Amino acid sequence: MRALLLALLLSVPALAWADALERFRAFVRETQSARTEFEQKVYDGEKRLVQASSGTFAFQRPGRFRWQIRVPYEQLIVGDGTRVWIHDPDLNQVTVRSMGKALGSTPAALLAGDKDVERAFELSNVGPVAGLEWLEARPRDRDSGFERIRLGMGRDGVEAMELQDHFGQTTLLQFSRFVRNPRLDPGDFRFSPPKGADVLGE
Repeated sequence: MRALLLALLLSVPALAWADALERFRAFVRETQSARTEFEQKVYDGEKRLVQASSGTFAFQRPGRFRWQIRVPYEQLIVGDGTRVWIHDPDLNQVTVRSMGKALGSTPAALLAGDKDVERAFELSNVGPVAGLEWLEARPRDRDSGFERIRLGMGRDGVEAMELQDHFGQTTLLQFSRFVRNPRLDPGDFRFSPPKGADVLGE
C-alpha cells in the first residue's frame, strides 16, 4: 500500500488536562465519525525523505473509512465495513481484501475500528514532546508490518502520527481542518471497480 490508512483527530476540551492515553480512550469512545485533511512524509532508514503526499480522510465507526490521496498522484482506499478497496487510477487497478485481514493491527484499526482497540494494541504513554502528549501503540500481532505507532495528542485531539515499520522506514502524518462527528454521505464508504479495471485479491 502506498499510503497508510489511518488517521484522525478528536476534540474533547474537557479532557485537555488528561494524559495521552486518557485522551485517546475518550476519542475512541466519543468520536463516531470524523473528516480531516492530512500531509504525509515518508523517510527511509537513513532519514532521507522518499515520499510526500497529501489528501483527505474520513471515517465512520466501525470500520468504514475513505482515504484519498490527491497530491502528487491519485489513490483511493475505501473500507466499506466488510472489505477494503484500493484503487490506483494510473494503473487502472483495484486491490480488494477482507476487512479483518486488511485492518488487523494497523493505523486504520486504531482510528476507524471498533472500541476494542486494546485487544490489538498495547498502549502506553510516552510523555510530552514538542507541545503534544504522545501515546505509543505496539501491535500485539507481530506480523502487522509495524514496529510501533505513536499518536501526538494536542488540546483539540490527535494532531500527528508517527509510524515505524520493521524495515526502519518512518512515516509522519500531520492533520488539519478536523471535523468531529459530522454527518457523512454513506456513499463515500462504498466502492465499485471502474469498468475495465483489473481487480486483484479476494
